[in-house]
Amino acid sequence: MKEKQYQLLVSQIEALIEGEKDMIAVMSNVAAAIHQTMGFWWTGFYRVVGDDCVPHSDQGRELVLGPFQGPVACMHIPYGKGVCGTAWQRAETVIVPDVEQFPGHIACSSESKSEIVVPVYGSNNAVVAVLDIDSEKLNTFDDIDRKYLEEICRMINV
Repeated sequence: MKEKQYQLLVSQIEALIEGEKDMIAVMSNVAAAIHQTMGFWWTGFYRVVGDDCVPHSDQGRELVLGPFQGPVACMHIPYGKGVCGTAWQRAETVIVPDVEQFPGHIACSSESKSEIVVPVYGSNNAVVAVLDIDSEKLNTFDDIDRKYLEEICRMINV
């Protein structure tokens, strides 16, 4: 059932963002489509902002809250900190079955129990944003989520 939902979601997102060049507009509709279709507790993006002269470094760069669906969230996340900063630093998807067990987890809300963070890559193959999804239940995310969310993030042309 979940895989079928994702397959339909991918098609919907392709149609929604086709031809759109504005990254904020794309991220807004992608976050809304994922959130509405999958019913996650929090769905959104954090954008890499700061000094572009030092890629893959914490020097002068951070993740800043972007378009999202759900309750209020942390606005700034340092490089390598929390699940989002770790996914950015590693340049890979991070799945956390229980956020209480993740060293250095940044608790924007005590409601969040599990999390998946997927990098969004720019034209230079550097991480330019991350897609962050939280669930109010433990063990929500698996390899099906990883597969389809990574596919969706590859559709975001930055």
